Amino acid sequence: MSQENVRAALLKTIGNIQNNPSQSNVVFRASSVLEEDVRCRVQIREFPSFTIDEPPELGGQDSAPNPVELVLAALGTCQEIMYSAYASVMGVELTSVEVSARGYLDLKGLFGLDAEVPPGYKRITFDTRIESQADEETLARLIETVESHCPVLDILSRAIPVSGTASVNGRQLRSLQTSAA
Repeated sequence: MSQENVRAALLKTIGNIQNNPSQSNVVFRASSVLEEDVRCRVQIREFPSFTIDEPPELGGQDSAPNPVELVLAALGTCQEIMYSAYASVMGVELTSVEVSARGYLDLKGLFGLDAEVPPGYKRITFDTRIESQADEETLARLIETVESHCPVLDILSRAIPVSGTASVNGRQLRSLQTSAA
């Protein structure tokens, strides 16, 4: 899809939302099933299913990325997509965009060895490399726009409520409700 096609698709969607604000609310879905050991199969929309696994030191076969690596991939790809989208709308020509993300995790939290250590990332860093002939002021505006509108960066940066249930043999045993701190 060319930059002009991206621009046309986005402007059409923006126009539809402006004309009918209820179209702005969407729900994304994913489902997964544990297959063997710690290897899982994921299904998203009608795409081919894919595997999630862990490295051997975490009980896996290292046959696929693990969930916390996918969080980093989600951040990087969301940033790249947002650069393409906003550059298209703003008329900024991009030669390339590449993101490298790193997540720092202390396994003591994952294994419950230290109650003071969270099980997830302690921090995430990313580096974005952009190649473009556009002037620095325009690119600074593009960067600010992307960083303030990237959904995955927002999800990782802002406390949001999460809810879920756990059922055993068809009977709900537990309900989880977090609050947005």
